[in-house]
Amino acid sequence: MAPKTAAARRLGMEVSIAVSHAVKLARAETIAAYPITPQTHIVEYLSTLVANGELDAEFINVESEHSAISTCIGMSAAGARTYTATSSQGLALMNEILYIASAMRFPIVMTVANRALSAPLSIWNDHSDIMGARDIGWIQMFVENGQEAFDHTIMAFRIAENHEVLLPVIVNLDGFILSHVVEALEMVDQDTVDQFLPPYVPRHRLDPNQPVTMGAFALPEIYPEVKMSHQMALAGSYHHILQVWEEWAEITGRRYRPLETYRSEGAKILLLTMGSLSEVAEIAVDELREQGEPVGLLKLRLWRPFPVEDLRRAVAGAELLIICDRALSLGGVGGPVMSEVRSVLYPLASRPATVGYIIGLGGRDVNPAAFKDMVARAREEARRPTAEFHLYGVRG
Repeated sequence: MAPKTAAARRLGMEVSIAVSHAVKLARAETIAAYPITPQTHIVEYLSTLVANGELDAEFINVESEHSAISTCIGMSAAGARTYTATSSQGLALMNEILYIASAMRFPIVMTVANRALSAPLSIWNDHSDIMGARDIGWIQMFVENGQEAFDHTIMAFRIAENHEVLLPVIVNLDGFILSHVVEALEMVDQDTVDQFLPPYVPRHRLDPNQPVTMGAFALPEIYPEVKMSHQMALAGSYHHILQVWEEWAEITGRRYRPLETYRSEGAKILLLTMGSLSEVAEIAVDELREQGEPVGLLKLRLWRPFPVEDLRRAVAGAELLIICDRALSLGGVGGPVMSEVRSVLYPLASRPATVGYIIGLGGRDVNPAAFKDMVARAREEARRPTAEFHLYGVRG
């Protein structure tokens, strides 16, 4: 069937503002937020839209990120379509409550403008903030450009509010590298979004006339079963995510996959990246291909639930997989993505050698030449391993 492509306006816009417009088009009803660099422009612009009457929503400027997510839980429990955004230390301050939001199955949507964690203080981009929250039970995805940030924000509400899912969703976008950059975007109109995203109908909500208990105490006799139920819901969301992405593709012509591939067919060496650096890695792959090097690229979009089978299929036939993390698991054996990938590949009888690189910490620049250098180094490392992982470009 041919795509039913909606009419679109193409215009230049700061990515943060594009995310705000996506929230507006989704008709979010309640927003609670606290400003923190580099996500501030998102909620700042949303507050303007609410103040000007362009978005019919309650905007609550709270005193901390802990209060922001707590307020979101209350608003979602009352049956409102709810949104927030944060970054870095703000996400860390939310940590206690993030587990509650997912366990109580509140379909909150949150943008995380990824930024390094202190100390030392850094306002620049890496993925250490979200990797510290990888086990909070939320659906999590990464985008590599502004168009993806806009699209996935709208789709996140549709995914989260599905009664077969009912889980909060985080859309990760790289701070500054994406959040503060002006890009050419294709916007969709309100009618298109209204058809794609119907009004939120909660399965359960707080109502004095129909009392329910939320967040009850659990004895050891039932606690493991509750956690297993949560795990099954998160794993089961995978197929619903794909369904929503496919519907969006029919409307816009933009199709997304849990694990994107770039020139990977027949590649003996594969790079694996997440976020905006994937586009930088594409340049390196193109240059290596022109030199006759059999190199391809895997771009991990869906972080939770992890696309296990997609990854196993994607590496079939490869001899070397170079895993690029933007966070360091201190005291561990590299980065969180590398640990995850190696666990997924371990049961395979035939699997590629894996070499892990930690790149771009605290916003350190990673250019195409660096990816080409990693490929050359990884070849030697695969033959004669010297370390469990490598912190690329570290001095001294």
